[in-house]
Amino acid sequence: MEKNRLLLLIEAAIFAALAVILDLLPSIQLSSAISISIAMVPVLILSFRSGAKIGFISGLLWGLLQIVLGDAYILTPVQGFIDYFLAFSFIGLAGLFSKTIQNKLKDGKKSSALVFIIFGIFIGAFARYFWHFISGVFFFGEYAPEGMSAVVYSLIVNGITMIGAFVLCAVVTVILIMAAPRLVVK
Repeated sequence: MEKNRLLLLIEAAIFAALAVILDLLPSIQLSSAISISIAMVPVLILSFRSGAKIGFISGLLWGLLQIVLGDAYILTPVQGFIDYFLAFSFIGLAGLFSKTIQNKLKDGKKSSALVFIIFGIFIGAFARYFWHFISGVFFFGEYAPEGMSAVVYSLIVNGITMIGAFVLCAVVTVILIMAAPRLVVK
């Protein structure tokens, strides 16, 4: 049992490192505040493979690595906690459907698995950007154009980023899992 837990933690660390590497690749930059990348894919795949708990740990490690590598933009400790600990960890919520996805793939029901994969990716992306939205309202509202409320500004910026990241990560994750179901089926 202890050996299995250690292996899961090692996997979480490796997948977090993969997310960091993907985050270093060029992304779709729509503005200085809106950047869309495939960096969530490793955490999503691990969440489908090992469940929400390990997905949370991997996301948390990814957030910590962002801070350690100096890639974090932190205004206050609370904002840093929300944007890099909570937001990245909550990507792991995609793993709520891990057993269902694995069972569907084992039974050869790829189209049914696809529905749960896409829904899981949406839940993980929405959960991440929900926390970024909260941070945006309280800590980045001053960047809103004159006359625009912090809530609307954060909703627009984080909404566009969430939708873009969801679509891009869904396409890449679905292609990977459909081509190699063993990525998530143990």
